[in-house]
Amino acid sequence: MSHMWTFQRVGGLDQVVFKSANDIINLPDLDPKLWVALSCPTTGLDFDKRTLALLDSDNDGRIRIPDILDAISWTQDKIISFDSILKTSETLPLSQINTSTPQGKKLSVTAHSILASLNKSNVDYLTQDDIQQCIKINADKLYNGDLIFPASTELSPDMQTFIQTAIKTTGAQKDMSGQDGIDLNIATTFVDNLKTWLQWQTKISNTQTPFGENTAEIWKLIQLLKPKIDDYFLRIELAQYAPQAQTALNVDEKYIVPTQNGLLSDEALAELPLSKIDTTNALDLVNGLNPLWKAKISRLKTLVESSLSNPDQLTQQEWQNIQQSLQAYSTLISAKPEMVQLPVEIEPSTSIEDMPNSVITDLANDDLLNEFKQMVEQDNKTPISASDVLVLEKLVLFHKHLYRLLVNFVSFADFFSPKTRSAFQLGNLYIDGRCATLCVAVDNIAKHATMADYSELCLLYCECTRHGQKLLIAAAMTAGQGDLLIEGRNGVFIDNDGNDWDANVVKIITKPISIQQAILAPYQRIGRCITEQINKWASSKDADVEKSSEQALQNPANKFDIGKSVGIFAAIGLAVGAIGTALASIFQAIFSLTWWQFPLFFVGLFLIISGPSVILAWLKLRRRTLGPLLEASGWAINGQVKINLMLGGLLTSKAELPTNAKRNLHDPMKQRHKKLIAIFWLAILLGVGATIGWLWHEGCFDRYIEPQKQEQTQNNTHTNINE
Repeated sequence: MSHMWTFQRVGGLDQVVFKSANDIINLPDLDPKLWVALSCPTTGLDFDKRTLALLDSDNDGRIRIPDILDAISWTQDKIISFDSILKTSETLPLSQINTSTPQGKKLSVTAHSILASLNKSNVDYLTQDDIQQCIKINADKLYNGDLIFPASTELSPDMQTFIQTAIKTTGAQKDMSGQDGIDLNIATTFVDNLKTWLQWQTKISNTQTPFGENTAEIWKLIQLLKPKIDDYFLRIELAQYAPQAQTALNVDEKYIVPTQNGLLSDEALAELPLSKIDTTNALDLVNGLNPLWKAKISRLKTLVESSLSNPDQLTQQEWQNIQQSLQAYSTLISAKPEMVQLPVEIEPSTSIEDMPNSVITDLANDDLLNEFKQMVEQDNKTPISASDVLVLEKLVLFHKHLYRLLVNFVSFADFFSPKTRSAFQLGNLYIDGRCATLCVAVDNIAKHATMADYSELCLLYCECTRHGQKLLIAAAMTAGQGDLLIEGRNGVFIDNDGNDWDANVVKIITKPISIQQAILAPYQRIGRCITEQINKWASSKDADVEKSSEQALQNPANKFDIGKSVGIFAAIGLAVGAIGTALASIFQAIFSLTWWQFPLFFVGLFLIISGPSVILAWLKLRRRTLGPLLEASGWAINGQVKINLMLGGLLTSKAELPTNAKRNLHDPMKQRHKKLIAIFWLAILLGVGATIGWLWHEGCFDRYIEPQKQEQTQNNTHTNINE
């Protein structure tokens, strides 16, 4: 029978709800397409770093579905019930350890030993801090149960040399104290490599050659000189075949011209022939040699002199015979064994080839290896084994953090809960009187912005600095307005640990932020347009005045043209009159409406001005999604994960006074000119009165007054008749 799942429709997705331990146990049966996330990075998260490292068993820097399922399966074998995991407890009750298996019993004994070493024998639970204290106490001990031994001064000098040489040639692991050391695998591989090398060296030394103990040096010289000597004899054959080409086969004078410093470079000299080319069949080992090769040729002459008919010359046949006599030796040299390489934390720095044979012989005996094995056996019998401590650490961390990982990976319950914070929310950005809580980590701003643009979120990319440290974040602004959000503005970023960072906005992705912004946007645009036009007009008039002043100063004979000025004043008067007429027409149309039409008029005016902007913003705000923002940060998300208006209002909060605060509207720093205020309001009243009087004179109110007069006349007539 399949498990009965519970799903909650949140953010446009059906997200699984973890109600019981069975929901976690049966998670492998849940279709991966129903998981909100498919993978996430191990960096840029507000999550326990050690837990992420334990989950990332392949060290690829990512957490995937199989990693989480493996963690559930691993934990299920070691605890009695998953019910305590749903509580995300800081402690692991010892009663939760499954002691029905041999490993469980061993873990239980280790847990009690840890508590006893910390003087907590009366405590029946284990915490992450207990584990860390235990590791710290045992780290400095030679026998601490980690089965790794550094070259400690507590060991014999021979064992110290054994360990140090193994580290250099085979590699090392970090022990509990953080020092470089070796385990039994490294020690065994090290000795095996030494023995393999010694066996090969023994075969080489037993190989018979005409040169005895000089064989190795002669062989190395031959490998070095062979290309040049073969080239020399080839040039001799060509010179014998084509005597006219002899000059070309020798050194051209242009190749031996000194450089600017008066010297020939070794690179150029090395490319030249070994000796002068003529029709002689032998190489003169004394005279006429290339200076760069002369010392090596002289050494070869000394070592192989017994094989030469003429000690000062080397014929081509003698050269072939020398190489042939070393054929068996060369075959054995080319069969050099490969040393076994291990996957280690610290790579080897030297090779066994660089070690003297005497040292290799001393270290390759089984006595030191057997002594090391005894050390490992003793370490393995330590009451608090390091391997068991690490297993307990993993169990404590999974018991504490596994549920939070599930509600930030399988579902995004933490993100959609107002009281919790998701793993990808790194802190709060305070800027422009607002607090943005949706702040994610960014590695490369340009690359991140390309993908994050599809989220339809207004994003502020900030460079945060603190005590020389640098952090890049992208903060989503989902409430308020964006007029004052510009590149270069400064804010403060508070991470989840309470540390404050100086934040500087370096890039902005401009998108609609709120309906309020959409309502005010048309009026702000109109205001900016009017302001720009006034500024342009004022600037042009100022330029005209300045130009006229300069002309008057340059040509004082010009007199004031009264006719032109009269025309200007007349034009200004006509313009003012036109404006007044237009305003009068507008007021006349407004006052021609009945009382119930006034609200409809203003509603219609609002819809005409703000309606298109609001509709467009509403459509864009409905498309806001979290998916592209997280995808840009390295996540793999199954769906869009929508951010509606309500959630947007929660993700960005605006400045508000406390509920018990009192507001004093009197601003002591504000200048108050009572006379100017009285004059201003008097001017407003006179203007309104003049407008009403003018409208009365034009008969705009006749339609309201005439029916009342007629009704009063009729009432008076009826009264007279009755009388």
